[in-house]
Amino acid sequence: MQTASQPGYIKFALANRRILAFGFLMALGSSFGQTFFIGIFSPSIEAEFGLSHSEWGTIYMAGTLLSAATLTYTGRWIDHTPLRTYAAIVCAFLAVACLATAFTPAAWFLIPAVYCLRQAGQGLASHTSVTGMVKYFRHSRGKAVALATLGFPMGRALLPVAAVASIAAIGWRETYVVCAVLALVLLLPAVIWLLNGVGDSEEPPEGNDDTESGRTAARRTPIDRSLGDVLRDPGFYFFLPAILAPSFFDTAVSFHLLSIASLKSWSAEWVTSGYAIYAAATIGASMWMGALVDRLGALRLFILSLIPYIVGTFLLGFMDHAAWAWVFLALYGMGSGIKATLIPVLLSEVYGTRFIGAIRSFVATLSVFGSALGPPALGLALDLDVSVAAMTLVAIAYFIVSSLLMVLGGRRWSA
Repeated sequence: MQTASQPGYIKFALANRRILAFGFLMALGSSFGQTFFIGIFSPSIEAEFGLSHSEWGTIYMAGTLLSAATLTYTGRWIDHTPLRTYAAIVCAFLAVACLATAFTPAAWFLIPAVYCLRQAGQGLASHTSVTGMVKYFRHSRGKAVALATLGFPMGRALLPVAAVASIAAIGWRETYVVCAVLALVLLLPAVIWLLNGVGDSEEPPEGNDDTESGRTAARRTPIDRSLGDVLRDPGFYFFLPAILAPSFFDTAVSFHLLSIASLKSWSAEWVTSGYAIYAAATIGASMWMGALVDRLGALRLFILSLIPYIVGTFLLGFMDHAAWAWVFLALYGMGSGIKATLIPVLLSEVYGTRFIGAIRSFVATLSVFGSALGPPALGLALDLDVSVAAMTLVAIAYFIVSSLLMVLGGRRWSA
């Protein structure tokens, strides 16, 4: 029996270093279109275009909803396109998205700019990273997803602090120009090189997977289901609120975190530096969960996945000392690591991998819809001077109800 701390994890990473490095870099590159990164630019964008919290949140929602409307179609192409070609297109699109944001001429142009950022970064770059791992690995998907998705917390730990410093030094537009250059000059060539000679087979090279987890996964390999089969499965809808919950609430809080910090008298520097704690917690939870899910399966573990969010949201609402900001970020980091590892494996565990690109892109579309609604909803609450405590109570209630629904759904799927 292997855990994240045992040699099996290191041996697995070394044996599959190129494909895992590809997944890591795509996850890291997705940061340019993630809410936590875009949120760093919110004060500058609001000031330049004279936008209120709710107006900027509504613009963000519009661009994100447009992204969600197309993600189901763009995401399923990964099932029919060589992985290297698909990834290269996504990287080029990400560079274009950053440039479009940098040269935004007026407030109305922020909608297509946000669309491009969300589609290329939060949508397709994330989708390419995770779906690539799920399709390539059969027996150790948990470990593969856990290692590749370390790019998410790494980006969250490093890029907000770097963005704050860069905006202060050269401006917000120039900072997104730098992001475009990084995507085009570093990310794109690296991805092409890493995938050179790496096949798109859904089965890894012989000997990549550890024997014990390989036998376990083989026993629970499901029949491949299409997206239509998923939509007709009642059990899917019991789990859907829990799948969407972090997208809505984590996105909303990340987008307006500096505004919430101001209400609680937490400095921006203190809060953004806490993203390193968030990242460390994400990494720890993801690595631990990656090894655990290969042994126990994703279904029984996912039912408990919202507990860190419940506790963290309570602390955000009712604890005012600045030290609690880092505890809240640590708990949300744990929840993020657990979610990033469990959801892709859960879907492949229940529905197979043949159509996983279409299924994951559909789930991602719903998640993007949820993430689109969060910022304007929280922005409106902030404009109306609703207390942070009241807002967090609503979130806690939703998390609890979603957890109860998962228990019912788990009984259906395990029956």
